[in-house]
Amino acid sequence: MSEDNSRLMPRLNERILSSMDSKSVAAHPWHDLEIGPEAPSVFNCVIEINRGSKVKYKLDKRFGLIKVDKVLYSSVVYPHNYGFIPRTLCEDADPMDVLVLMQEPVQPGSFLRAKAIGLMPLIDQGESDDKIIAVCADDPEYRHYNDLKELPPHRLAEIRRFFEDYTRNENKEVAVDEFLPAEAAVQAIEHSMDLYGEYIVETLRR
Repeated sequence: MSEDNSRLMPRLNERILSSMDSKSVAAHPWHDLEIGPEAPSVFNCVIEINRGSKVKYKLDKRFGLIKVDKVLYSSVVYPHNYGFIPRTLCEDADPMDVLVLMQEPVQPGSFLRAKAIGLMPLIDQGESDDKIIAVCADDPEYRHYNDLKELPPHRLAEIRRFFEDYTRNENKEVAVDEFLPAEAAVQAIEHSMDLYGEYIVETLRR
């Protein structure tokens, strides 16, 4: 770098302080990431918990960061990557949850394209907390699945057992109902997209 150019460019620490003074806001994965043009059947989702983890990570809705929520009390690990669908909203005031089947664990905070193949109705402490079951739309081993009925029965039994057991040592009751097909999952996502749209409209009116 020439001497003239070095005079024009501020030192690194000055540039950092200047950017902090401008109070720029980082992107929020729930609100700023688009759900994708093929939603509600194929959609973007943000991974909060990687497959094989005993740590439960969760979106901090205020700051938009993935935080450590807790270490699981039971001797189990998440059977698949788990996260949420951006620009959706459920009755519990959280975005729609999604379990993504694919070959590899994914780093928390990453996002990927997923395809809905079913819905797992779940009651957590007496409240509805349904989960979308999906496959990674860009994983060559899983992308051909279109419905839960195409999965090996043991895979669904494994998913059910995890959600029924992972909070048992905390004396929390979780009940999993019968799995529903891809059509029900798509309808649930579409409903959550509508609720999110209503939420945004109400927020703008305040």
